[in-house]
Amino acid sequence: MKIILFGPPGVGKGTQAKLLVEEFHCAHISTGDLLREAVKNKTALGLKAKSFMDAGNLVPDEVVIGLIEEVLKSDAARENFILDGFPRTLPQASALDGLFAKLNIKLDYVVSMDVDNNEIIRRLSERLLCRGCGRIYIASQLLAGERTCKQCGGEIYQRDDDKPESIKRRLDVYQQQTKPLIDYYQKSGRLAAVNGMHEIGYVHKLILDVLYKGTTHI
Repeated sequence: MKIILFGPPGVGKGTQAKLLVEEFHCAHISTGDLLREAVKNKTALGLKAKSFMDAGNLVPDEVVIGLIEEVLKSDAARENFILDGFPRTLPQASALDGLFAKLNIKLDYVVSMDVDNNEIIRRLSERLLCRGCGRIYIASQLLAGERTCKQCGGEIYQRDDDKPESIKRRLDVYQQQTKPLIDYYQKSGRLAAVNGMHEIGYVHKLILDVLYKGTTHI
């Protein structure tokens, strides 16, 4: 299975990607993870990416595409992969299609997860992370004042970009830059829309309906 998971911040792409990895035993390609790993391992592309990141600039598309190409050429991702967090713009989508053509990869679906903006703001405002292991917590599910990770003992905190004003700005960027991709993939017949407002297990079922049955709007 070769798919792209698509949708606004806070829609639950990472959560659904993990469930799909368990279902299909496929590679989970997260561009954020790829960049961090490449920088950590000081690869040629990682060093190039780090020079932009250290200067406070966005990593150029060609560097990210290069990292994705390295993964797609590997045995682990050649037949089965989930691409999460990329593309985010029309030029990125075009470059990615060029890479797929170069590697003779046929994309099965772009699964677009749709969630109301107010729900996204609510979800992300509730999200907390562990500084140590990255585990996600929900504020309302913690005891008052509880800020220690049960898994590694690290500090539980809220990211600055998960605060309401930052979330609204991120959603504005999504509307301007990323939402046009819906039309792009729809025109090529690869888009499948899934209602992400339901609980995690039911959204997973809806995505499986797309992948197994070919349903394109649920």
